[in-house]
Amino acid sequence: MRMSVNKLFKDLKVCVIIPSYNNERTIADVIDRVLLHTSNVIVVNDGATDSTDSILKSYQSSLEIVTHSKNKGKGCALRNGFKRALELGYEYAITIDSDGQHFPEDLPKLIQRLKEEPNSLIIGARNMSQKDVPEGSSFGNRFSNFWFLVETGVRLPDTQSGYRVYPIKKLAEITFYCTKFEYEIEVPVRASWSGIPIISEPIQIIYDQGEDRVTHFRPFKDFFRIGVLTTILCFIAFAYIKPRDFFKNLTWKNIKAFLDIKGENNFKLATSIGFGVFMGIVPIWGYQMIVALALAYLLKLHKPFVIVAANISIPPMIPFIIFGSIATGALIMGIPMANLSFSDGFGLDSITNNLLQYAIGSMVLASVAGIFSGSFSYLLLLILRRK
Repeated sequence: MRMSVNKLFKDLKVCVIIPSYNNERTIADVIDRVLLHTSNVIVVNDGATDSTDSILKSYQSSLEIVTHSKNKGKGCALRNGFKRALELGYEYAITIDSDGQHFPEDLPKLIQRLKEEPNSLIIGARNMSQKDVPEGSSFGNRFSNFWFLVETGVRLPDTQSGYRVYPIKKLAEITFYCTKFEYEIEVPVRASWSGIPIISEPIQIIYDQGEDRVTHFRPFKDFFRIGVLTTILCFIAFAYIKPRDFFKNLTWKNIKAFLDIKGENNFKLATSIGFGVFMGIVPIWGYQMIVALALAYLLKLHKPFVIVAANISIPPMIPFIIFGSIATGALIMGIPMANLSFSDGFGLDSITNNLLQYAIGSMVLASVAGIFSGSFSYLLLLILRRK
């Protein structure tokens, strides 16, 4: 069995990458257990300040070592590991943490799954319901799973696991920006947008408790960075990726399915259009589509109509929406509108300088536009569907 697994590593051009930072207590054991399955191993010493460097020297003849002079973050360690793997001719890389949480004994399962699903990014799915899983990790995983679904439409049981199979040759064609923990979130999202299948495979996991548990995750800084990345990815998903995919797959069959409104009453459809227009104008830029879709599910509205109507805030319309919001706010507050002009341009400065009247005006404009479009749509539907 061991010989066949090692042969698969060679035949499929797969290596194992072990990023490590100050895991002197566990790294030797992880390396020894990985070497039982393959000799295609790369360890990235991410600027460790403990005895990791001296431990790795004893393995110099058995594996490839990449060393950072100072700690650069897990994302950077993975990126440089992938770079070295490509230089050595590998096309896939399995990443495994050096803290002992992952079981190298799962490598045969992952390599076999890769054989069955080539060119895929495979994420090892942990059992997050077992007793020793920290509540913070469980919450973070649920948070990540939800937003990954929103950004890609792909539902996975575990999107945060570091035990993965990366199709590094295909990923080399994609531009990535992150260098810290959030890199592991960015990669599967952008990979999915590029058409790379993202699948999962169950793995084992063990968590040390109390002082034995070593983690380099910084709750406040890293959660903030992840939050910023999630916001950016969601904006890109709804502003570009989803419209791109929609038009890319635009066929008469898909159009008919998209507009299949049999059994839907006129009031629900008109309400969906009006609500979509309302959400497209309310001043929550970057979150409009996300909130609109979530509320459409909650209110049981016709989701395609909501999304289409919410696209009133496409780039060419944004200056008109901002101008209309500020003008409406000025009218309500009794402020002169003489110095409002399209020639000055309407953007972030216009909003900042007229924040209160913009906020008031945008809510009023959104409400009026939503009611008008909903009412007009209802009358139009009555005429078009009178038979």
